[in-house]
Amino acid sequence: MSPGTTQYDIVVWGATGFVGQLVAEHLVSQYPADELTVALGGRNQSKLETLATDLARETDRRDEIPTVIGDATEPETLREIASQTAVVCTTVGPYTEYGTPLVEACIETGTDYCDLTGEINWVREMIDRYHEEAVAAETKIVHGCGFDSIPADLGTKLLQSFAREEFGEPCEFIRIYLDEGKGGVSGGTLASFIKLFEAVEHDPIAREAITNPYSLAPPGERQGVDTGEQRRPTRDAIRSIWTAPSPMAVVNERVIRRSNALLGYPWGREFRCTEVIPTGPGIGGAAAAGGITVGLGIGRAAMSSGLLRRGLQRFVFPDPGTGPSQSEIEAGRFLVTIIGRGTATDGRFTVMSRIGTSRDPGYGATSQMLGESAMCLLRGTTESPLDGGILTPASGIGEPLADRLRDVGFTVEVGDWKEG
Repeated sequence: MSPGTTQYDIVVWGATGFVGQLVAEHLVSQYPADELTVALGGRNQSKLETLATDLARETDRRDEIPTVIGDATEPETLREIASQTAVVCTTVGPYTEYGTPLVEACIETGTDYCDLTGEINWVREMIDRYHEEAVAAETKIVHGCGFDSIPADLGTKLLQSFAREEFGEPCEFIRIYLDEGKGGVSGGTLASFIKLFEAVEHDPIAREAITNPYSLAPPGERQGVDTGEQRRPTRDAIRSIWTAPSPMAVVNERVIRRSNALLGYPWGREFRCTEVIPTGPGIGGAAAAGGITVGLGIGRAAMSSGLLRRGLQRFVFPDPGTGPSQSEIEAGRFLVTIIGRGTATDGRFTVMSRIGTSRDPGYGATSQMLGESAMCLLRGTTESPLDGGILTPASGIGEPLADRLRDVGFTVEVGDWKEG
């Protein structure tokens, strides 16, 4: 839908949840009421009204903030909400359990949509069920607009655009390094992990989603030269350091490959990508990489056991709706560096991009990334050949998002790679 033809510009769905509150706070504090009409959405009217009152009091840019009431188990209420807004920005997970009716509602009403899911089994389901419908409706359904997967996906797009502009060719492969990261974990995120492993245990399509490196590519194109994520400690040839597997690689690598496919393979059909955690040089780096690898293996084994999952959820994990404190969010940080190599007519070249900020990656930074993704969709500040579909940040929004992130304090850089 076009702004100005709807009652609201953006509805933050799940506004009373942990991340939802942060997204709402970001939008109402960043943009005055005469520039942006934000409504808070959820199923608990009293909580929504309390949040709306608190946010209006905290900012001098709004006298009041409207609320909309719906329920993920009542699709007709979601269609009514979607029909009232230009963009739905949702934080309600696990998406495997609660996300599908809202996607359906947005496609039916022609309402653009963005979320922060890393549940690739569910994204695969949305692709198979709704991509063609979203294309026909010219509706953008953009998944992964948080720490999963904007730094990796948008960073790759920026790097490849630079490579093509400067050298006339894209990089043949890129490596994503989680150089810095400090932050907490919310109950909602952990609940999403639980649902992912539950689905993998019982659903062969969900298992295929996490085992096939090309599982998010369009049907008929789910194969290629890339063998998938790193699984053991490895000495990195680019930076001469040791690296460990990244727990986010299973999501981000597949999202990047989908971006390449949706954009028409501008990076080539033999393009390869890997995400890793750098641990440093020498024996210390090797030992640290080994420790991370063992820890990730133990975690996967625990989450693969139904009995252990239930025990962790009941006795260890925080409840959904809870998360890091404000001070922990503000003390957090992240820096993702992407390095790519390619071959031009005059020889090999190496380029890089960086995205980072001084806020907790999963919550403080994610809320800003999701909010600014919604603003790009609302304002039409996108650089994409696609008018609709089940999309990724790089393919559905593209490089204008980098400018918005810079405007809210992110570091976003691209250029030639120089060690150190």
